[in-house]
Amino acid sequence: MNSEKLIKARKYESDFARFITAEERPAFHLTPPIGWMNDPNGFCIYKGRYHLFFQYNPYSTKWGPMHWGHAVSDDLIRWEYLPCALAPDTEYDSGGCFSGSAAELPDGRLLLLYTGVRSESEEDGTVKDIQTQCIAVGDGTDFEKIPQNPVLTEADLPKGGSRYDFRDPKIWRENDGGYACVVGNRTDDTSGSVLMFRSEDGFSWHYDRLIDRSWNEYGKMWECPDFFELDGKSVLMVSPQDMQASGLEFHNGNNTMAVIGHTEPKTGNFTREYIQSLDYGIDYYAVQTLLLPDGRRIAAAWMQNWDACSPPSDEQRWMGQMALPRELSIVNGRLIQKPVRELEKYRGRCVRHEITLSEETSLPGVFGRTVDMTVTVTPISENIYQRFRMKIASGGQHYTLLSYRPLTSGLRIDRSHAGFNRDVVHERKCLVRNRQGEIKLRVIIDRFSVEVFVNDGEQVLSAAIYTPFTASGISFEVLGQAHMQVEKYDLLLEEAEQND
Repeated sequence: MNSEKLIKARKYESDFARFITAEERPAFHLTPPIGWMNDPNGFCIYKGRYHLFFQYNPYSTKWGPMHWGHAVSDDLIRWEYLPCALAPDTEYDSGGCFSGSAAELPDGRLLLLYTGVRSESEEDGTVKDIQTQCIAVGDGTDFEKIPQNPVLTEADLPKGGSRYDFRDPKIWRENDGGYACVVGNRTDDTSGSVLMFRSEDGFSWHYDRLIDRSWNEYGKMWECPDFFELDGKSVLMVSPQDMQASGLEFHNGNNTMAVIGHTEPKTGNFTREYIQSLDYGIDYYAVQTLLLPDGRRIAAAWMQNWDACSPPSDEQRWMGQMALPRELSIVNGRLIQKPVRELEKYRGRCVRHEITLSEETSLPGVFGRTVDMTVTVTPISENIYQRFRMKIASGGQHYTLLSYRPLTSGLRIDRSHAGFNRDVVHERKCLVRNRQGEIKLRVIIDRFSVEVFVNDGEQVLSAAIYTPFTASGISFEVLGQAHMQVEKYDLLLEEAEQND
């Protein structure tokens, strides 16, 4: 039976979400029905459809009492809302139903494993949040919290673990029919770790081992962990808080990183081989992955930065969006990310240009705010051009800028003029692999965002933008001379019958 709090949340989203028109949202990026969204939760396939839950406050465009919102899709691109799935309606999750994941049970029910938060008075009189792991089970729409909750508490933590920072379980089914999950936990050196727990039935859990920990080298608390095998490697994904920048790596403070390594079959020990940022833009956090039946590993993430969480105006009734799902692979020991191929079904009319570029230029047919465009810039001679610049969502005083300097291999994204009211995080820069001045950029624009996939997914830069829709121009400029090829598709709200 649904609680009064859940019924209230469902009624609120049903009553008020209908006043937000489709034109006020991104076309292909999931937003909350109304109110606030952050971390993706429960990314799974259930009864033949993709399910994505998310941290959700229906009552405000600011972070608040955490519920679980819910959406489904047939292709990872177009999403349909289902009613709010969880509300903070018990003693053990009265402070919020925080992030978690999902797995199908042998009896056909869907199990949600999530972090319940409650407040507790300490001996010194302070009040702190206590975090435990909890379960709800249901039919994909309605879920019942089990009487045994919480199923993991501070009593299950290894020595030195913190009951105040113990969250974000990611569950998966093992080959032997049992279950495993990884959970983030703060350690006694005040940094983060990832712990593995196991269960035979998905309900009764026990501590198994430490996967890895920060040692104050890679930020503090490690949030939203995920752990999986990919192309012969073990991959640990975490979102560290309060991370110090290193060169041009990890500049967002709250980052998402991939730790690529191998797991010893006999001992289960994980050894690091390579560490990289997942995104070199401004907005990308709390990644959760899903293994598809065709073997692809797909990542979902929140396309927002904790330092820029205010809506651009009081009129906007939603805040937060998910990044496009990405296909993951490992090439030469490094993680490669590409937009899911399902996006290509929505490509409409194609415009192609091939020119020698110097001064700022706009090209016929190259404009728009729902665009999938690939731009390749190549030097004409041994005299490599000094700079390439591309403006998108441009009009009047608004634009977002991409700038590449081949002599230093620096690629920069700058949304300072993209419509934000405050001087928050607006600029990021990364070093790309030097290809003698050639660079390939796949730029996906969807009304309120831009995602740039560099050199076939070697790096990605993502950013939310709030530029007025009237700013739809796209222009290109080279300091010096270069050869440029452009292939631009309009993205349609319905699947295109043909791509050209």
